[in-house]
Amino acid sequence: MGKKLLTFDFGASSGRGILADFSGSKIEFREIHRFVNDPVCAFGHYYWDILRLFGEIKTGMGNLYREGIKDVAAMGVDTWGVDFALLDEYDKPLSNPFYYRDKLTDGAMERVYEKMPKSEIYARTGIQFMKFNTIFQLEAIRHHYPALLDRVKTMLLMPDMLNFMLTGVKTAELSMASTTQLMDVRTRDWDREIFSRLDIPTDMLLPITEPGRIISNTTAQVKDETGLSIPVVSVCGHDTGSAVIAVPMARDESCVYISCGTWSLLGVELAEPNTSEKAFSVEYTNEAGYGRTIRFLKNIMGLWIYQEVKRELEREFGKIDYATLDAEIEAAPAFVSFIDPDAPDFFDKGHMIEKVQNFCRVTGQPVPQTRGEILRCVLESLAMKYRYATEQLEHILDKSIDTIRVVGGGCKDKLLMQFTAKASARPVMAGPVEATAIGNTCAQLMAIGELSDIWEARQLVSDSCDVKTYSPENRDGWEDAYGRFLGYVAKGE
Repeated sequence: MGKKLLTFDFGASSGRGILADFSGSKIEFREIHRFVNDPVCAFGHYYWDILRLFGEIKTGMGNLYREGIKDVAAMGVDTWGVDFALLDEYDKPLSNPFYYRDKLTDGAMERVYEKMPKSEIYARTGIQFMKFNTIFQLEAIRHHYPALLDRVKTMLLMPDMLNFMLTGVKTAELSMASTTQLMDVRTRDWDREIFSRLDIPTDMLLPITEPGRIISNTTAQVKDETGLSIPVVSVCGHDTGSAVIAVPMARDESCVYISCGTWSLLGVELAEPNTSEKAFSVEYTNEAGYGRTIRFLKNIMGLWIYQEVKRELEREFGKIDYATLDAEIEAAPAFVSFIDPDAPDFFDKGHMIEKVQNFCRVTGQPVPQTRGEILRCVLESLAMKYRYATEQLEHILDKSIDTIRVVGGGCKDKLLMQFTAKASARPVMAGPVEATAIGNTCAQLMAIGELSDIWEARQLVSDSCDVKTYSPENRDGWEDAYGRFLGYVAKGE
């Protein structure tokens, strides 16, 4: 008999509820609810509106009930990484969760390094240093708002918080815990030495649990509001962890994956963490995946810059469809200017067109002016960065990588996929687009015994989803352009 499963996938700008129909050999998906997920600025900071996000889950569940769909076998929630809620002794939030791009963490990295050297933190956690990591958010709260940490009883990362609101059961799921830079990558437990050195309380921590288990049914209150009582599965709560489950690769395939959206996560799957000097020198990250695997990857800025440029253009010109922008990008001259997508200036919201132009100006390049020129600069630079990160990976692992597999929303950007194939001189296999939701669903199927392991899940994805191949043909000019890119943006890393 078939199974119906419900996934809620929260990205850093939008969220969606997706219903899966599993026949036993194939799986089909249908979106049942989509909503905006924008941070809210209030009281001097940006926050996530956690109550509204919980309300969106209940709206999606209610939509199913009104359709007459009541036989849902399981549900799972995934979100972006690092962000968290702090609860008091009554299990009430002490504040809304901070938005990871908020300026709260300005200066936090430097304060942490005064107490503990980067090399030691990396050796313990294996995590890339990003200013928004949970370690730096907690240091910033301790520095600016110490009373919050004095009162906190429980810390719940975002999917764990939503699962708690759904079930009344508090958990700390492994894939999310591994993003915090506060977990020992080898023991898979909280690194209490780091907490001690940073004077951050540990009594707020819950035991870390592996993904792929049923937490509990939704509460009576949720059933009263939505009409549904559904077993909630602790999936890979980190969206990249879910997406990697859905990469339709074979066991012996020599490929790198890119989970491509607002962020691009480029890496491979390993059996053990790699915290070598080579890995530390370029800050490849070791995040925990399903089945005790390691997602050995690099965080790259992704389509964030493109999205911000498009938002700024639409404020001036009104709604612009992607086909119009693609035509303008294709008409713009190639290889004129490059940016480093990971340069610090591009991290914060606002004035993105000006930031792109200024990067080109200060590096002595022609300054892009038209919409097509600006966005071509962004997409070509991102494709070049993918090649650069892939070559770093080959150097760390001392092995060649033959293929790039891209999953996530970025698969729909045909120009980026073409540029990536040409920049890297490797075939790019793009799909599935809804990888995060698919991987979330596969974890549910494994939890309820319908799939045996991650490889059976990947075969199911391959059988159920379309993949488009982009060949690295007509590469005239790309090698010379890559050399220029390295000279502008990568030499100083």
